[in-house]
Amino acid sequence: MSSTQQPAWPDLPFAAWRDTCATLHLWTQIVGKIRLVRSPWLNHSWHVVLYVTGRGLSTSPIPDGARSFEIAFDFIDGALRIATSDGRSRQFALAGQSVASFYERTLATLAELGIHVAIDDMPNELPDPVRFSLDHGHASYDPDAARRFFAILVNADRVFKLFRTAFLGKASPVHFFWGSFDLAVTRFSGRRAPRHPGGVPQLSDAVAHEAYSHEVSSASFWPGGGAIDYPAFYSYAYPEPAGFRATKVRPEAAFFSAALGEFILPYDAVRTAADPDATLLEFLQTTYEAAALAANWDREMLECAPGRPGVVRAV
Repeated sequence: MSSTQQPAWPDLPFAAWRDTCATLHLWTQIVGKIRLVRSPWLNHSWHVVLYVTGRGLSTSPIPDGARSFEIAFDFIDGALRIATSDGRSRQFALAGQSVASFYERTLATLAELGIHVAIDDMPNELPDPVRFSLDHGHASYDPDAARRFFAILVNADRVFKLFRTAFLGKASPVHFFWGSFDLAVTRFSGRRAPRHPGGVPQLSDAVAHEAYSHEVSSASFWPGGGAIDYPAFYSYAYPEPAGFRATKVRPEAAFFSAALGEFILPYDAVRTAADPDATLLEFLQTTYEAAALAANWDREMLECAPGRPGVVRAV
């Protein structure tokens, strides 16, 4: 077990762990797809997500007849753990696993526990995907980078959850989407949205239509890649209301990316701020307000003061 202590908001330049990030992204897709095939559909694909835990990312309990099982990434010890509600467990090291090896070993370990699962082994939301069973090219695992990533998730999860407490309307849990590989929290106006056009790589249009069936303001943390080749927080509205992208948001480091259609706050602007929590909350709040004002949300009915530990919300 490593005793390495990461700072709350550690440095994690994307270039330094690009290969590990790509491998880990695909591993989480394998685990997420196992939850997908065993869980009844929940609005906006909330049944497929992973959750931040005290050691990594977990599926939470997955049904298996009268029992359940849970699959968890432990980024502190660098292991994948599978536990069942009848007291059985197995684990194996993350290091030394290609995507193909991880795929085979995960299904074999489940079978040892009497859990037989078949998934679609084509990755989602990625250009030029290679089937998990054939992917021997992605095999990098830097345990220090994984722990740094985990430290960021822990603190982003904490701040996102605080932000969520100031909203009375429908809001998602804070959860990790393995398709896009980001930690997200979403607020809903309560109104239906126009039909999403679809077209997300390797994702059914029906899934996109259901995910964006209602008007949203959504914020996420993403480790980087593609058009934004560095870790960043982002926020968008669907559908994008007139005037949204022209709104001035805070902090100063935040900007609107026309290429992505999202407000972007580089992670390093949070990490190096005098008060990282306040800086991130300012971004979350001002980008939400940009969406809510531009789309004329009923803010009086939807908002409340942020929650405080042990204090009942006044009504």
